[in-house]
Amino acid sequence: VLLRSERMNGLDSLYQELILDHSKHPHGQGLTPEEGRTASSHQHNPMCGDDITLRVRVDEAGERIVDLSWEGSGCSISQASASMLAALIEEDGGDAGLPREDAVKLIDGFREALRSRGTIPLDEETFADAAALSGVSKFSARVKCAMLAWVALEDALARA
Repeated sequence: VLLRSERMNGLDSLYQELILDHSKHPHGQGLTPEEGRTASSHQHNPMCGDDITLRVRVDEAGERIVDLSWEGSGCSISQASASMLAALIEEDGGDAGLPREDAVKLIDGFREALRSRGTIPLDEETFADAAALSGVSKFSARVKCAMLAWVALEDALARA
């Protein structure tokens, strides 16, 4: 029988492996060409030097995200978070694309959880692999690393 602390240590270990896997094998990395209705956003974290440039393409009506790509450099948390965001947008949007309002809800929920200092965990059904970043909320210096791509998406959507 595993004690709660042993289960949590195992879960933390699994989450760490997931973060490392996304940082080593990122989804959506490599900016796609600007075609159709696209917008880009560059975000920089001066505290640690992380950089993310994210490009989003929306449908002609501007209602659905049909493509998300990014490039960047920095710590494993910022790179994994961008990868997890790209995978989530692709998975949730399917062939039709993710509705803009759904993306805004994801960004808001992610921000709320990461600012909660560990009191609000990210739901795995909603956030998929990005739920592994819940523990980052306990380390205020790392929250901006995890938020970088999400802020870039929010900014790009405002421009698209």
